[in-house]
Amino acid sequence: MKKDGRATYSAKSFDHLRGLTGISDAQVTEHLDLYAGYVKQVNGLVQELSEMRADRKEAGKDFSLAEGTRRLAFEYDGMVLHELYFSNLKPGGEARPTDRQALGRALAETFGSVEQWQENFQTIAGMRGIGWVILFEDPVTERLTNHWVSLHQDGILARCKPLLVMDVWEHAFMRDYKASERTKYVDAFFKNVDWSVVDQRLGESTPARASAA
Repeated sequence: MKKDGRATYSAKSFDHLRGLTGISDAQVTEHLDLYAGYVKQVNGLVQELSEMRADRKEAGKDFSLAEGTRRLAFEYDGMVLHELYFSNLKPGGEARPTDRQALGRALAETFGSVEQWQENFQTIAGMRGIGWVILFEDPVTERLTNHWVSLHQDGILARCKPLLVMDVWEHAFMRDYKASERTKYVDAFFKNVDWSVVDQRLGESTPARASAA
């Protein structure tokens, strides 16, 4: 929707996430509340920056402009990555894509096998630090690669399309697991992936803002 000519965002519903394996409903509820906070921050920052432009108060050395612009990138990417993350999960997901899916064939072509791809993805997920692990497709070469993204906006590949998104910030799992038990969360994540959604993203011509499954 638009307000005073400015686009505004609404938090999406992800009711389908109830009953995940190894990720409790309480953890999901807490995570969704955090996601709603990103949406609220995006709308607030968009409004503030729009008002600066309208009042012609912006200047390259202005702290408010600099801070607001940088924060918007963090909050916006946080919003979108969470939507992609929630959308690629469902109760009773398959362990991994099969060679009957375009995604499975593309992973095998790039990594040698789906199993080798998953091993690399999970190895990256085990690195020290907080952030995201994302399977990207380069639309020019159609090559698939796994990447670590730290602060939402730091490490995003500008041209590439996110296919599978996993949140490995501690807020994603610490209601269910200890900080030292991230690997248990990663294992649980792979028990709930909706590979049909990931396969669909592979077939899309351009990345789009995620919708609830």
